Amino acid sequence: MLDTRPLLLNTDFPPLTRAALQTLQVNLGYLCNLSCTHCHVNAGPKRRELMDRDVADLALEFIHRKNIRILDLTGGAPEMNPHFRYLVTQARAMDVEVIDRCNLLILLEPGYEGLAAFLAEQGVTITASLPCYLEENVEKQRGKGIYDGSITALNKLNALGYGRRDDLQLNLVYNPVDLNLPPAQSGLEADYKRILAEKFGIVFNQLFTITNMPISRFGGMLLAKGLYNKYMDILKDNYAEANLATVMCRTLLSVDYQGYVYDCDFNQMLKLPLIATNRPKLHLKDLLDENLEGRGIAVGEHCYGCTAGQGSSCGGALDG
Repeated sequence: MLDTRPLLLNTDFPPLTRAALQTLQVNLGYLCNLSCTHCHVNAGPKRRELMDRDVADLALEFIHRKNIRILDLTGGAPEMNPHFRYLVTQARAMDVEVIDRCNLLILLEPGYEGLAAFLAEQGVTITASLPCYLEENVEKQRGKGIYDGSITALNKLNALGYGRRDDLQLNLVYNPVDLNLPPAQSGLEADYKRILAEKFGIVFNQLFTITNMPISRFGGMLLAKGLYNKYMDILKDNYAEANLATVMCRTLLSVDYQGYVYDCDFNQMLKLPLIATNRPKLHLKDLLDENLEGRGIAVGEHCYGCTAGQGSSCGGALDG
């Protein structure tokens, strides 16, 4: 796969500094039941990288020491890690909000039949990928049969109370097709809610629009098709300075499956280490007694993806 990393390191993106840490985003590994074209971690069924129990316990210790209120679990399919349920139950016992970044199809896989009920019992917030409300666009990004499975999984979650009860939040994630930036989040959310309700009786809480990042699998596609420069021009032409105040890297710390730390999930995939200290390739254990507030953030050309247009983060658009 072609790699955009060498093109992203030299940048004129403005400097950023950290605010108070609110969220620990933990990548539990790259194993996944799907292989989506927009996946920035290049996850798939053949990947074997998974977080072990010692690193999971270290993440829980870090959360306790730093009084972090949000644990954001991602992957791959985070639920395929054998320590997923342990992490969830331990974090919820500390009254920490847990977000599961779910691809929906995992809820239907053999061996995971009780997963949806477990998530509901624990009060886990589900942020689920549904890159479009149209079957054609979903299957273009994620593969044949994915749309119908996603609808079945969403109905299953609704039946458990997700999207219907205040304590069971169900959010959906939209990714654009090809070189497009996401449309206005509020208007698209209204379309999603109307169409999914009319066609399938599905309800959910919020829609998050996320810009495709020019890294990993999507970045390789851009290079292979000669579209990298065109896409970067789109991101830079739509740069909005106001988004700098609320980019997710200011309040989030990203942890890989081995326990090494990065400013965000995208920097993790590019192996851009924290610049907040003078030590290379920091491990989570090195930060147990560190305060990162006010320190610098590693930036690159890909950061224009988070600040283009309405902005983009793991929590959707930045401009409200």
